[in-house]
Amino acid sequence: MKKMKKFITSKYALLAAGLVIGALVILVIRFATYKPDRTHYHANFAVYINGQREQFKGPTYYEETVACSAEEKITPAERAHMHNDINDVIHVHDHAVTWEQFFNNIGWSIGPDFISTRGALYQNSGDSKLHIILNGQDLTGIAITNRTIGDLDKLLVSYGTDSASQLQQEYNAVPSTAKNYDKGTDPKSCAGTTAPTFHDRLTHLF
Repeated sequence: MKKMKKFITSKYALLAAGLVIGALVILVIRFATYKPDRTHYHANFAVYINGQREQFKGPTYYEETVACSAEEKITPAERAHMHNDINDVIHVHDHAVTWEQFFNNIGWSIGPDFISTRGALYQNSGDSKLHIILNGQDLTGIAITNRTIGDLDKLLVSYGTDSASQLQQEYNAVPSTAKNYDKGTDPKSCAGTTAPTFHDRLTHLF
């Protein structure tokens, strides 16, 4: 009888130990493989109209708050925007946001042969043309409206009669600061694309 009781006790002890070990293994896996379910990355851009760089002056061009959680319903403007009066960095907070959607969010429109600001339409006419360079690739005459904004993208949009060398100078002047913003946070404490912190992983366990 005692042997039977001892056997049952040891059996339950082994079962309990197995459950504890199994739970620990699951927690370790969750800790190691955790990835935040949110989107937040950045791209650089610049727009030139007849040789003058657009400064996007005025608070209506900038969003002061953004959505961080995948559970939140965000507006079109929150999906891709600028803020803090920094006019060459786009903050992207949703999947598959296109360049057209970003320009629409700031009240502009863009096509393969035109760009429309809030007050004027600039369309290909004579020697004046819309030139587009994306990540070093000349896409002049090709619509970028449905192209998704990629992390660290670098875009030049230039309308006018600028020569190839002038266009290259304008493109070279577009900052490459998106990677720095990826590592930081923005006004609503949204994380960038850096790896989750120890605290993030620990919180995810439970």
